[in-house]
Amino acid sequence: MQPAPDPFAQADTHDLVIRAEPTSVRAALLRVTAVAPVADLSADLRATVELVLAEVLNNVAEHAYADNPGHVAVTVALQPGALWCEVVDEGGAMPGGALPDGRLPEMGASDVDLPEGGFGWHLIRLMTRDLQYRRQRGANRLNFIIPLQD
Repeated sequence: MQPAPDPFAQADTHDLVIRAEPTSVRAALLRVTAVAPVADLSADLRATVELVLAEVLNNVAEHAYADNPGHVAVTVALQPGALWCEVVDEGGAMPGGALPDGRLPEMGASDVDLPEGGFGWHLIRLMTRDLQYRRQRGANRLNFIIPLQD
């Protein structure tokens, strides 16, 4: 029996593993946007990828690891019409085992009353498609697609 074809075998893919802390996140964003496949995208699409990954990776550093040491793996793969992304960490699970809904907070609320996950998850949901989260064998796995239409 032949093995199933790997959908990413011929894709332009970039993988990296970083420490889940702000300085490493900033360095990772510079690296991801400076090499293929992201570097080959338009400036607007590179900015979208950078913003989405910044929100996701900073959430991992701040919440999944809660300032404890840990690592996060990032994979981006160019697919027809889309950039497929996966972020994997071994930090704490999402509360309730699900992604925040990403509803915008009511305007006029004080800083103290702003819900966690309001603006960041709203942006992530707005800029991605097929957003999926699962906790599997002690790891958080977040997958999403960024459409490549400007």
